[in-house]
Amino acid sequence: MTGMLTEHSGGDGDFTEAPGATGADADTAHSAHSARPGHPAGAVPDPSAVAGAGTPGGSAPRAAETTVCTDDGARLAVSVLAPLAPASGTTVVLAHGWAAARRVWGGVADRLIRRGHRVVAADLRGHGASTPGGAPFSVPRLGADLAAVLEHTGARDAVLVGHSGGGFAALAYATDEASAPAARALRGLVLLGTAAHDQDTPDSEVRMMGSALFSRALARPALGRRLLAQTMGKGVDRRALEVNRQMFAATSPRVRADAFRSSRGMDLRAALAAVHIPAVVLAGDGDRVIAPHLGHAVAEALPRARFTRLPGAGHMLPLERPDEIVSAVESVLGDGTVAAVDEDARPAGSTASAASAVSDAHPATVTTAASSTSSASG
Repeated sequence: MTGMLTEHSGGDGDFTEAPGATGADADTAHSAHSARPGHPAGAVPDPSAVAGAGTPGGSAPRAAETTVCTDDGARLAVSVLAPLAPASGTTVVLAHGWAAARRVWGGVADRLIRRGHRVVAADLRGHGASTPGGAPFSVPRLGADLAAVLEHTGARDAVLVGHSGGGFAALAYATDEASAPAARALRGLVLLGTAAHDQDTPDSEVRMMGSALFSRALARPALGRRLLAQTMGKGVDRRALEVNRQMFAATSPRVRADAFRSSRGMDLRAALAAVHIPAVVLAGDGDRVIAPHLGHAVAEALPRARFTRLPGAGHMLPLERPDEIVSAVESVLGDGTVAAVDEDARPAGSTASAASAVSDAHPATVTTAASSTSSASG
């Protein structure tokens, strides 16, 4: 629940767990990997991490704060959390959306480690504590980054959870020809508020994402929360709204603009037919960022997927519905043949807008709102 969230006093790149969690163990093991296109040039441990017992053979960190260096020079900040209950043997990898950070998964990660799962959460390039790297920001590049994280953390057989733009990355990883053999080892996919097509952000909205005016508005807590409120369902905890604002404001304007531009022309639907991995696709029925019928289309394209709409939820499902996300993870683990697409799904011809808010898709509504507050935020 959103009441489990905490407002972190440090930088927005820090991974924040829900109150009551004891955090990951201090022990870790790190390994280097040879560079190849789209994969890590090496892995650099955080100086504060203690080298010690990891997985058998010491080939992957069991619990650590670590950094994965990609072949184009990006440094990806990664948290590896050990289970707080008898280990299930499963690793869950969490990929956040545009203008967020790995701290968005605090409530989800806390629940997962209490159920015995190992959790890996990474900041996408340019987000949180991760650096942008030299390659252009693109959906295929983010899929390659996920490959690097999975390899370094020994999580190729993980359940991969992607929210919004992180869902684009997860689908890119699962459909990339170079990653296909490894992707087939995944135990499942959980896709939240995401899409495989129809994410062509207009120039005006990309410019707004990179504008100083919008950044100044986000920097003002009350105004920023109001601007971003449309990304979430009604009645959410104020602290969840503030966490969302802090992450969005902490993402550089350049990265925001590059991210929103990057999904233009994306259409992964045909390639998804070859992804025979159990999958659950969740969408809030009040999502005004990525319309639920686009999630339905993802589930239709995947051979073994179930689609579920969450009543009353908006776009920011990691903050709004952590319990449903954990249930989805455990459903793909427990059911090798996920049921067909949910009958309650919105038909593919729905006219619900996917272009009216500000996280991971088309922020047209905020363009007007930010313009109307220019004198206040100047």
